[in-house]
Amino acid sequence: MLLEALEVGPFMANCYLVACPRTKEGLIIDPGGEGPVIIAKARKLALKVCCIINTHAHIDHVSANADVSEAFTIPVLGHKADLPLFHSRAASLALMSNQGKLKEPDSFLQEGDMLQLGQLRIRILETPGHSPGCICLEINGALFTGDTLFASSIGRTDLPGGSYREIIRSIKEKLLTYPDRTDVYPGHGPPTTIGEERRYNPFLT
Repeated sequence: MLLEALEVGPFMANCYLVACPRTKEGLIIDPGGEGPVIIAKARKLALKVCCIINTHAHIDHVSANADVSEAFTIPVLGHKADLPLFHSRAASLALMSNQGKLKEPDSFLQEGDMLQLGQLRIRILETPGHSPGCICLEINGALFTGDTLFASSIGRTDLPGGSYREIIRSIKEKLLTYPDRTDVYPGHGPPTTIGEERRYNPFLT
């Protein structure tokens, strides 16, 4: 698996470029800002970008949807439960930036959906809590957790549609079922593993 992480935008969110090493087919996860930087990196790596996936619809994860989707003529995919956030500048936190209308998903993903791009196998996990439509991605055994699970922390739940009870249930029932060695790539901060979070995350121990 080819993996490139970019820290983008004023909220320092992680945008991931993930691709098959053989075919170079891949996707962009959470283009949350600095669209030209993301586009330039994908072109430098000669990636055949096939889609964008938003783990959720807050501004720091979707801000560059339009720029990136137009540059590569690709669809944006996300969860239907977060669609109202694209229509509310307050709920998406777009009021905290100069962002205009947000580019919403072209089609929707749900629990258990599978996508294949070359040798990449992408499985969708519904993990509500940070927002109603939060999803995580399992890609070739690694987890991309958006703002559901961080190194030593979890996503905040005091935003519109957030639920502490739901995020803890999502993490325990969906993510902690993976082996300890599973790599975790969160929406903010450094990578971690399921084992590290199972043992040391203060919200889970």
